[in-house]
Amino acid sequence: MGRGKVELKRIDNPTSRQVTFSKRRNGLLKKAFELSVLCDAEVALAIFSPTGKLYRFASHDMDRTISRYRNEVGLPNNRNSRTVEFWMNKMDELRRSIAALEARHRYLAGEDLQNLSMQELKQLERQIKTGVDRIRSKKSRIIAENVSSMKKRQRALQEENSHLQSRLHELQEANKNLRISVEDSCGGCTSKIMAFWG
Repeated sequence: MGRGKVELKRIDNPTSRQVTFSKRRNGLLKKAFELSVLCDAEVALAIFSPTGKLYRFASHDMDRTISRYRNEVGLPNNRNSRTVEFWMNKMDELRRSIAALEARHRYLAGEDLQNLSMQELKQLERQIKTGVDRIRSKKSRIIAENVSSMKKRQRALQEENSHLQSRLHELQEANKNLRISVEDSCGGCTSKIMAFWG
């Protein structure tokens, strides 16, 4: 009995998808090997997994086969030429960006303004004014927060001072009462001693 037809669509279950990938990858690599041996074909196969891992097979040198393919389809064979050109363009972009940022920094510092038009000067003035307003607003917020914090600290210190003064008054009263009590007790003792010796 033959197997049923499998509908070709993405497998939703990640575990099933991984199992299927492993089985089919191994089958494909095996078929590529068999094709190269049985038919003396030059075969190069590269498979990237969903996680980006590379699996490959080459019956001959992989670079040679890729180079042959590029020649066959009319692609430039120097793989580094595009990379070098790409990075040269990137460097030019970065140089332009750095130069623009440095010029802007000088403008904000009030330097090199002679090349700016009236409209550019007005725009720069608005930007600086907006920046100064933001700085002042931030400073005002910080000052207000500091004042509020200092007032809370002052209230806490006043409450602590009041509590300590109250405690000190209680201790002074207790000390005064103790002195009176001792004096009363000692006064009686003196009379008894004088009477004993008299």
